[in-house]
This record gives sequence, structure tokens and C-alpha cells, in this order.
Amino acid sequence: FAITHPQSHMVYIITWNVGSAVPPDDITSLFGPNVSDGNIDMFIIGLQEVNSMINKRLKDVLFSDQWSELCMDTLSPFGYVLVASQRMQGVLLLVFSKFCHLPFLRGVQTQSTRTGLGGYWGNKGGVSARMTMFGHPVCFLNCHLPAHMRNLEQRMEDFESILQQQQFEGGAATGVLDHDVVFWFGDLNFRIEDYDIHVVKCAIDSNKLPLLWERDQLNMAKNTELILEGFMEGQLKFPPTYKFDVGTHTYDTSAKKRKPAWTDRILWRLRRTGSPVPTHNAALQRGLTSWLGGATKVTQHAYRSHMSFTISDHKPVSALFSLHFPFRVDMPLVELQVNKEWCKASDATVRFTVASTYQRSSWDWVAIYKVSLKFINYYTYFPQCQHLQLSSCRLDSDITKIIRRMCGPKRSMQRR
Repeated sequence: FAITHPQSHMVYIITWNVGSAVPPDDITSLFGPNVSDGNIDMFIIGLQEVNSMINKRLKDVLFSDQWSELCMDTLSPFGYVLVASQRMQGVLLLVFSKFCHLPFLRGVQTQSTRTGLGGYWGNKGGVSARMTMFGHPVCFLNCHLPAHMRNLEQRMEDFESILQQQQFEGGAATGVLDHDVVFWFGDLNFRIEDYDIHVVKCAIDSNKLPLLWERDQLNMAKNTELILEGFMEGQLKFPPTYKFDVGTHTYDTSAKKRKPAWTDRILWRLRRTGSPVPTHNAALQRGLTSWLGGATKVTQHAYRSHMSFTISDHKPVSALFSLHFPFRVDMPLVELQVNKEWCKASDATVRFTVASTYQRSSWDWVAIYKVSLKFINYYTYFPQCQHLQLSSCRLDSDITKIIRRMCGPKRSMQRR
């Protein structure tokens, strides 16, 4: 396999409790001001409380859910493809990547863990997606933990249960925390202790947010809970993102008058190694930069809320990271060669070379996609290639129908 010099990999993560709302018409601004530039390598979207009423879920089983379709429609024009999707009732995780990175995202697996009603109901819990990214195992974990101030201990127990139950097949990284890099995000539901609602609102209005950081349950728990050891988070320089009157920028004015809190969070963790962590680094002390054995580095460049969205009682939160790996494995396992455009069935031959490290299987196949690919599962046609050693794959007569349907009688077909 080929190993190249280090290069930063930009990852943009969004978490949003959408409160069962219908998606807005346009969410482009949620992906940052420069989404069209192509500088972001991957977009990770974690949603909570996606509408999961029975009639809505039945429709989503037959068709893609509205949120997934909206994200695909927004990102695919800029060259991003949905690599992994996992849903557990209202908890949804979407992983998008630039098209050019697809050959180097391998071993993609997803998991889900229910923690609602003692583990029988999926309104609370966690969904995850893991993969090796240019040879490095990375895991994305989207959680919706129990609500209310009094349930701090239950939140910690549920998070520990999610980590214990989510196991992946193959490789060295079988558990979530076995991965080189873990991103943990979602509606984690941690609250601000001690201060009453008037003190909290006054601190927000006067921009004295550090006063509230000190009593934030998650910040305090990181100092005492072993399960949180190693998890890092950037400074909360934006106001609490919960709870708002729907359709407004006003904190809860209902009879319950919920106290504002930073319930929506994005954290990261690097796997421990024997190499010492350079704690003298000033950026590390600020919680913005972390190191894995002096080699793999994660740097947070932005951590913000998106106050303009008002469809939910939560505001979306996003964070931008750069992943700096010590090396990159960037040789494709399989390389395809197609010499000409396909105008008829007899043209439909794919030749390929297979890397010596590739583990062949009788289930190997070559897929045909439309050029405007949105999701790797949205292939139009595929044949099985049961004998990869032949280094070619001839498509059967059914391809004639595919070519005619997609291209018309006078147009040739493009392959991706």
C-alpha cells in the first residue's frame, strides 16, 4: 500500500435537536459560509427528535426521510456523497464525504443503542458510524441523553452503556473508544446547576458566559467521571442553545420556564498511546488542540451556534475540525479502467486491477451510478464479479435497459 506525507482532513460536525419539526426550505447556511469552496472533506450531521410518529416512520421506511433528502439535496451539488446513515427512531446520523475520498473510507459500519425505558425504547440512546479514514480508525457518535437537571447520574450511566454495547466487527478498533479519534455529539442534555433562571439570563444578557461554564454539569463531570477522561471540548463562546420558544429567539416563556442550558455539544477524544502528551502546548491548555502520541492531531477551528433557525426549541451547533494524521494510506484497493463510453450492451465491460492486500470475496461487485451520485447505496445496477482474478467484469444483457433508461437511445452513459 502507498503511504504519503501528512495532510489535514477537514471535518465539519453539526448537532441539532429538531423537535419533530418539518425541515426548513433552506439549510445551506448551516454548513458554513464557504460550503461551495470544497474545503471541507466531510460533513457529519447528528439530529435528535426527528419526527418518528408511526405513520411518519412507515413512510420513511418506504422512502428516504425528509431530513436526509434535504441534506443530500443541499450537499450533493457541491460534490458530497452520503457514505453512512443510521437512524434509531428520532436519532439520526448522516456522514457525507467528498467524492474523491470514497476509495479511502473503508470498513464503514454503523451501530445503535437504545436507552429509553430501560433500553427498550429508542427515543434516547446513541447511533454511531465508524470507518478507517486513510488508514486511521475514526468513530462518530450521536447521542440523545436523558433530560432534566436531576438526571445527571442517569446521563452518565446511559453514556457508559452506549459505549459498552456498541461493538464493531473486525480490526483492532472493536469498541468506540478503541478508535484513534472519537467525535461525540448530540443533545447531551447537561444543565447549569445552582444558579436560578434569573441569574442565568442575566449572565447571558451581559455576556458573562464564563460564570455559567463553572456550573455546567458536563464541565464539572469531566473532572470527576472516569468515563469522560480524555474527552475535550472547545470553549462555549455562544449562548446556551436551549430552551427557546419555537419560532423566536426568546428563551422559554411557558409556565415551565426551563432554565437555559448548553444541552447541544460537540466533543472529541484521542486514543491513549504510550507517548507523552505535550501539555506545555498553550493551545492544548485552551482545549482547542490535542495530540495522539505526538502524531495524530485534532484542532478545532470553530465552535458556534446557528441562532437564525427557529423551527425548534433548540438551536443547531456546529464545529469545524482539522485532523492531521502522521501518514495517509491512499492507494485504492481496486482501480477501474473503462476505455470508452457505453452506447450499447456490448460496450459494457469494466477492467480492474486489485491490490495485493485486498481480500477477495465471491460477493464482490461493480456498481453503476448516476453522475449526480447522492448516496453510495443509490446504485442503478450492479453485477457480481465472482472471479476477480479474471480482472474484468462483463455486464449482462439487462444493462441495455439501464443505458436506454438513463441516457436515451442517442446518448452514451457516464460511469462513476
